[in-house]
Amino acid sequence: MFMNMIKEAGIAELAEPKKYFVVREPFWVVDGENSVVALPADEFKISCTIAFQHQCLKSQYLSTKITPDIFEKQIATSRTFCFYNEVEALMDKGLIKGGSLDNAVVIGENGIFSKEELRFEDEFVRHKILDLVGDLYLLGRPIKGHIIAIKSGHAVNVKFVKTLFDTLPKPGQDVISRSKKAGKITVPFDINKIKEILPHRYPFLLVDRIVETDNESRIVGLKNLTVNEDFYNGHFPGNPVMPGVLQLEAMAQCAGVLMLKKSENEGKNAYFMSMENVKFRRTVIPGDQLLIEVQVTKLKSKIGKVSAKTYVDGEVASEADLTFAFVDGGFGA
Repeated sequence: MFMNMIKEAGIAELAEPKKYFVVREPFWVVDGENSVVALPADEFKISCTIAFQHQCLKSQYLSTKITPDIFEKQIATSRTFCFYNEVEALMDKGLIKGGSLDNAVVIGENGIFSKEELRFEDEFVRHKILDLVGDLYLLGRPIKGHIIAIKSGHAVNVKFVKTLFDTLPKPGQDVISRSKKAGKITVPFDINKIKEILPHRYPFLLVDRIVETDNESRIVGLKNLTVNEDFYNGHFPGNPVMPGVLQLEAMAQCAGVLMLKKSENEGKNAYFMSMENVKFRRTVIPGDQLLIEVQVTKLKSKIGKVSAKTYVDGEVASEADLTFAFVDGGFGA
């Protein structure tokens, strides 16, 4: 019924690209025998296992992509279920008021009670997937990832959603002010000042503006992404995504502005020595503004180390710890 109402309401085009929660690293919640895990994947997929100590319902497993068509035809029609010995206790608690054999399956000691046959041989695990899909949408955005649930229920599902929600930026959260360190903040400077420090030029200059710096150990820059960026033409046609290596390069250039404007480094070259703890947490697409935050962790005459992160709409897009070597010449990250 609800699926039909949604279809009758129709589809409206969004004014901006849909925001997904893209799983970039494993997340998990374990509560006794119940667990939910999220792993990186390019699509929304759920693998679910249920296990009961009952002769009519023991173990069931299903793994499936969740697309609109699969959800409508294979998941949404799966009915809720309970065990007969639970009915009285549920009614005493004021629950299952809308439940009946018209819309639910009751599992008795020696058989299954329902006004119709099971809609799927594994209808019970399909309904658990239906529950999980609904609970996951409490996150407020669709997911790109592989969700693995073992003996899950609403309680552990909600705990899992809270774990994901805690990684999202909160409304009104300001990335710059949230992470600002003590120190004198200089006046921001524009692309012309950046070009005085960095030799990079189109199409390889990946910092448009410096919005904050303490002149010593911290700097914040911006890169505005448009569909006209050369790399979007080939990465990828029809699905433009900023390459991760260019996000690292943007971090390096932002660090270069901070380190090479120091008088002791004037005329030197900064070359990558290593990249550690590199993580990519979300895609960067045309229309995004990449905020690049760099914190110096070590700076000597010949070696510099920084911790860097990029953000889009307050969400971490990528992060890395970078090490540079300084030699005579121009900046060469």
